[in-house]
Amino acid sequence: QVQLAESGGGLVQAGGSLRLSCAASVRAFGGYGMGWFRQAPGKEREFVAGISWDGATTDYIDSVKGRFTISRDNAKSTMYLQMNSLKPEDTAAYFCAGARHSWWSRAASEYTYWGQGTQVTVSS
Repeated sequence: QVQLAESGGGLVQAGGSLRLSCAASVRAFGGYGMGWFRQAPGKEREFVAGISWDGATTDYIDSVKGRFTISRDNAKSTMYLQMNSLKPEDTAAYFCAGARHSWWSRAASEYTYWGQGTQVTVSS
């Protein structure tokens, strides 16, 4: 059973930065494609960024391109999301997700493992 735990969320002013971490309780972390999703109140969960098993391939939704960077350290079984130039519309609960295959996906249904989420609130 793979367990994922997010950390790093908080309250920040618009234009500020946060770095989210997702720690996995699995040795073979390098075999999993990973993704970050977010869910704002009253909205559906949406894909934010994804990364392949080796970190060589990444994907972002248009609204975060150039501001967010996804990365991973397989030796530490940890994935990151560096968020810069934050906007109020980035406010949401952020979830990390792990797939049973080595590639990321934009579809939440492709992910088997989910963290509990960490709240990010951006004030204007």
